[in-house]
Amino acid sequence: MTAKYQNSFKPKRPSSVSYRQKLSVLKRMIVEYVHENAALVDELEEVQINIIIRKEERKFLLRKLCEYEPQLCQEIQNAAKGTALAQSTASDVKKSRKKSSESSVTERRSSTSKPRKPSVKSNKKKFIQPVLVDSVGRPLFPIDLGRLTIHSLGDVVVDLPEFHCEEAIFPIGYVSTRIYGSLRDPTVKCIYTCKISEENGNPLFAIASDDGTSEITGDTPDICHSLLLQQINDALSLNVVSTRPRGNEFFGLTHPTVLHLLQTYPGSRKCINYKWTRFEVSKTAETSKDYNDAGLSYDYLQRSINMCKYKMAPDVLQKPSDYVDSL
Repeated sequence: MTAKYQNSFKPKRPSSVSYRQKLSVLKRMIVEYVHENAALVDELEEVQINIIIRKEERKFLLRKLCEYEPQLCQEIQNAAKGTALAQSTASDVKKSRKKSSESSVTERRSSTSKPRKPSVKSNKKKFIQPVLVDSVGRPLFPIDLGRLTIHSLGDVVVDLPEFHCEEAIFPIGYVSTRIYGSLRDPTVKCIYTCKISEENGNPLFAIASDDGTSEITGDTPDICHSLLLQQINDALSLNVVSTRPRGNEFFGLTHPTVLHLLQTYPGSRKCINYKWTRFEVSKTAETSKDYNDAGLSYDYLQRSINMCKYKMAPDVLQKPSDYVDSL
């Protein structure tokens, strides 16, 4: 076979232009998938927030219905007691079966292996910085905690389980302030005042701003915080911040210093649902780090706003210094 025919059967190597075209197509597809995934995540978070809000609304409507129809309230309580009794019975049966199986296993192990020492769970103390107090030992207000300021700790309610949860205590009269983006213009700083009061034997949470907008109220801190974040997005017509609530953090109720001071109140041990935390005051303790979250920090909110604006018009706006490309 001649060299002319041999050259005709050689496969042609693809040019660099075709590779560039394929690379550009892949990059475009990746960008589209990233945007689609972000849109789905935002939609999922909105659905979860709506579920939380609907649950709280259902509880509120049920309480109102029980006020107008006491007989229905008694029936609901009896049904709840029956359900709780059935669940406790089922759980007791499961526990007894589990204990019997564990005891048989331990008996078999004890005959073949040496006994082990019981493990003790370590509960490490958390160190916090001291707070200025008066001659009686009461804290002096306001208490400056960085981006958070405590103006009043209020009064701890110990006989009602609605006024505390596993991670926080909700004292009546609690007041704190925080700097965050304004609802009129989220790029402008605004002071938000967080308060806890009592309404019909239940805690009422409120967030008020100094920009003249209406006060945000709700049955839980998460509802107030979620509504605040949603109004921030509506003011910008952009989803610059996730609406997943962190109400206890925004109010400052889970700050270590706040928890330590509330735990020193008389009767706070009677808050049966609250998980007790051990704190120790030390002058050498590090200051508590603020949450680097756009839903809590004004600085990180501005960072999120700048990044969202740049993504919408990268050819017009200047690229942020801390911007990270997704590709």
